[in-house]
Amino acid sequence: MAEAERIIGTPDVDDGAAAPAERPGGRRRIFVLFAVAAVAYALDLASKMLVVAKLEHHRPIQVIGDWLTFEAVRNPGAAFGFGEAFTVIFTIIAAVVIVVIVRLARKLYSLPWAVALGLLLGGALGNLTDRIFRSPGVFEGAVVDFIAPKHFAVFNLADSAIVCGGILIVILSFRGLDPDGTVHRD
Repeated sequence: MAEAERIIGTPDVDDGAAAPAERPGGRRRIFVLFAVAAVAYALDLASKMLVVAKLEHHRPIQVIGDWLTFEAVRNPGAAFGFGEAFTVIFTIIAAVVIVVIVRLARKLYSLPWAVALGLLLGGALGNLTDRIFRSPGVFEGAVVDFIAPKHFAVFNLADSAIVCGGILIVILSFRGLDPDGTVHRD
């Protein structure tokens, strides 16, 4: 009888100790998070390898007149070159962000949040890779930046992923959508 119930979808009755139910779609959201992170990370890594190989120690390339150029810049600090003396701290912050996102992934049941956190994770991994493996040394490496809009800071694809993920998180928060998929109205 229990086998027939299992086949037609009727839940088995056992001794009262029910296994914790997993919310449907949770694994898919985690997959989306890590897939978005992998794509963001791969694009950032590939673009930086190309910039270092083809653009570093060469003239900047004008993409759209003088409004947008590609120019290889090594940035030991944060955005806008701020905090060049705190490279190790930025490395620790990136590592902490990565750990928090990976831990939060277990409670993730929202597709938009999966995309937003995937962008943050991929961007943080991209810049952390530079901090660990680029000169002048481990945990003190300078990030490779190359996208140079006129009258703005030079940045890279990891920075873009972080900013886009952050903007998406702000929008989701204002709309009342939580990472666990619940919606609240304040």
